[in-house]
Amino acid sequence: MQRIGVIGVGHFGKYHIKALKEIQGFELVGFYDIDEEISKIVTKEFGVPSFPSYEALLEKVDVIDVVIPTVSHFECAVEALKKQKHVFIEKPVTNSVEDAENLLKFAEEASVKVQVGHIERFNPAFLAAVPYISNPMFIEIHRLQPFTKRSTDVSVVLNLMIHDIDIVLSINKSNIKRISASGIKVVTNTPDLANARLEFDNGCVANITSSRISLNNMRRSRFFQKDSSINVDFLNKSTEIIRMRNLPENPNSDFLNASHDMLGSPKELYTERPEVIPNNAIKEELSAFLKSIENNTRPLVPLDDGVKALRVAHKIIEKIKLPNDF
Repeated sequence: MQRIGVIGVGHFGKYHIKALKEIQGFELVGFYDIDEEISKIVTKEFGVPSFPSYEALLEKVDVIDVVIPTVSHFECAVEALKKQKHVFIEKPVTNSVEDAENLLKFAEEASVKVQVGHIERFNPAFLAAVPYISNPMFIEIHRLQPFTKRSTDVSVVLNLMIHDIDIVLSINKSNIKRISASGIKVVTNTPDLANARLEFDNGCVANITSSRISLNNMRRSRFFQKDSSINVDFLNKSTEIIRMRNLPENPNSDFLNASHDMLGSPKELYTERPEVIPNNAIKEELSAFLKSIENNTRPLVPLDDGVKALRVAHKIIEKIKLPNDF
């Protein structure tokens, strides 16, 4: 049984509290939050004790779950690693690349497990799509949401786009040879809408658009590869595979999507819809982390993956030239 504590029980932290209470193998010891009023509410709602300080919580746990604003990730994670505690840390892993790289050193010295909360890796629609994705050469992603006051301490690149940067890097292991990007400020002091184009050495191109000032929610990705495209709706939890197959030399009218390839061979586009098995993605990622601790295996989203995504995110931010920056 792994004793775990949560630091930060705001909007997202409450979901972690609820998930941890349901995972056999974790003993939820308690939590710490700087806001005493929120702490009282969470203790009453979930029956989980609040600790007077982060240090007091660390002394009682084997694992710490970091669900606080990004600017405080590094400090809290380092304190836990110095005490050789396993760490689950929400994305983005830290605010700066320098902090993230230093965190890697601390984690290596501590010889403990660290997993980054890139939750979309555990989205059931993406899990259903993964077996079909093979060497995509063009990736188109849109992640849009209406404005909220949460996570406005960082740009839309670190808040939203980093989800999709991680997805792309998890699929395409080739080196990035070129990054171009643009973005605009609308309601905050950092980009609220951004577009990035990632070009890889293997020829793949990923075009990613993120906005936190949209009227509607959208979280869709399309992966184009030879003879097929894979459409993933992360929001509505659906996956669609569009393939091309050979037809008889003289297809009849039953083949409504019949066409010909460049060599004149008859082809047909058809659609598959793989089964998407519903899940609680937060519970899935925390359960996966528990297994990596128990089995002494590499976490499914290890710290170095989080650092790689952060490096790319900051390169994108550097490329964005806002009108009032000139």
